[in-house]
Amino acid sequence: MLETIKKASREPEIRERFWFTMLMLLVYRFGNNIPLPFIDQEALKSAYSSVEGTLVDYLNMLTGGGLSTLSIFALGVQPYITSSIVMQLLTVVIPRLEELTREGEQGRKQIQKYTRYVTIVLAIFQAIAVTNGLYGAALSNATTFQKIAMNVILIGGTMFVTWMGETITEKGLGNGTSLLIFMGIIASFPKTLSRWTSQVHYGLVGYLPIIIMAILVILIVIAVVLISEGERRIPIQYAKRVVGRKMYGGQSTHIPVKVNMGGVMPIVFASAVLAIPSTISLFFGNGGQSGITNFFQNTTGGFILYLIIQSALILIFAYFYNQIQFNTVEYAKQLQQNGGFIPGIRPGKPTSEYLAKVATRITFIGSIALALLTIIPAIASKLLGLRLSFGGSSVIIVVGVIIETIKQLEAMMTMKQYKGFLNR
Repeated sequence: MLETIKKASREPEIRERFWFTMLMLLVYRFGNNIPLPFIDQEALKSAYSSVEGTLVDYLNMLTGGGLSTLSIFALGVQPYITSSIVMQLLTVVIPRLEELTREGEQGRKQIQKYTRYVTIVLAIFQAIAVTNGLYGAALSNATTFQKIAMNVILIGGTMFVTWMGETITEKGLGNGTSLLIFMGIIASFPKTLSRWTSQVHYGLVGYLPIIIMAILVILIVIAVVLISEGERRIPIQYAKRVVGRKMYGGQSTHIPVKVNMGGVMPIVFASAVLAIPSTISLFFGNGGQSGITNFFQNTTGGFILYLIIQSALILIFAYFYNQIQFNTVEYAKQLQQNGGFIPGIRPGKPTSEYLAKVATRITFIGSIALALLTIIPAIASKLLGLRLSFGGSSVIIVVGVIIETIKQLEAMMTMKQYKGFLNR
């Protein structure tokens, strides 16, 4: 990894992409520290302290702390992620949207436009929930004009953050939306370490639970790397054919089927879906939030149910991404057209069925591993008495984003080498 970064830093184009990405992330962090106008900071702190330690904390982490300070980027990319989930699910059930996915770049742009429209609707919903629900009591003295101005700024901030994510993906390094979430999670780490230090200082927690949790996080990092790099290689043999006086084909290759095809996206999407109940509860202020908290966090049955739902969502989205990224029918068709076949498997439909069978088994293993890596830290934090502003899902997202970004750098370096070869 370090060697890849070192080589990439020598390329002017990659350096420009790197500094552009850093600039966008810096703007994002700067915006998270600009509070909305017309608010009383003391009343705001008091309102947030009543829900601190609840499921709202997870929403706050994804926004980089913007929700607790009610910054101009308080909603973060959460509406955009939820919108992306809705659009990807609709492409499965609406034939017209499915056709757009097959139309290449033009179709992708059209779907992206629809995604932005849905993002605006969700941002309006969440902005009203925050200003009138979660912080309704703290903003009770604000005039109607001031509340409208706050909502407009929150919605505008979300759309600006969405634009930053898309622009980073296009002109920077890595997936822009994932990097913005990555920054939000990283920003919560110092707060968690500070809380643990205070707990140790006042004798509330010993050193042993913190050491155990640190070792657990390191093991999760190692496991995530192994899962991300793991793959099943399906052997492919190309038949020999004579064209004129030359013989073509005959070589052997393989199809790499990744254990975790969706990368961090199943975790991101599952987190977004789990955040929906908390978002709805914001409409009801502290009362609604405390009801959800008492069930999911303060009762054993609710906590177990939460982990089961989270694991189920990870499995569902892992299989969903498997269907999107690995089209077995198309793979089988291309192999047959190019004279390729899997040894022992007939070309055509049997090949497609075999690939689907292998992909299903591999995805099951990968999704189960992701689910376990997500819920184990949550269980450990309960048993050890350590409150986490981040969980196993956050660690997976952080490690996954780093791995994906490094892979993109490697791909860029490979393309540079090919360009240099072709230009000679």
